Amino acid sequence: MPATTEFKITQTAIPGLLLIDIAAIEDERGYFQEKFQQAKLAAAGLPADFTPVQQNISFNREAGTTRGLHAEPWDKYISVIAGRVFAAFADLRPGEHFGRTATVEIDERKAVFVPRGVANSYQTLLPNVYYSYLVNDHWSADKKYQAVNLADPELNIQWPISLDKAIISDKDSKNPMLKELKQ
Repeated sequence: MPATTEFKITQTAIPGLLLIDIAAIEDERGYFQEKFQQAKLAAAGLPADFTPVQQNISFNREAGTTRGLHAEPWDKYISVIAGRVFAAFADLRPGEHFGRTATVEIDERKAVFVPRGVANSYQTLLPNVYYSYLVNDHWSADKKYQAVNLADPELNIQWPISLDKAIISDKDSKNPMLKELKQ
């Protein structure tokens, strides 16, 4: 058992999208864990200039709640406080990786760093999921927020709970297809 939280970072198929394993210090009471520790994460490979300015938490009552695919103009550090999600990502940045996808399950022992321009989404696999994300810029009505449809056949995301049985906002269900986005 580690004496302090340790982070191990792995690169995914999408450049800059990082999967982070987070150790926990456990005993009979439960566990303690640093979800975000900038110096340790930078030493493990997280961009050292990632400086969060805001933390958001999304509570999801039902399994099958599905949100996204959103590509905001900022970087995100995503973690799950309680529960488990299937997360899907699509690279919407111009270039050779445009449209490339990656998926991963995230629970309390994993986090993901999402670079700006990469769309992220998730589907809850359990009820009562707390999903947290740190961002390095504030939302503004003046900024452009890109999104792509969760059901886009070109992305071919294999959702664990079929989208016809999922809980999806009207807005997210109307996001454009990948072919409609400008590269």
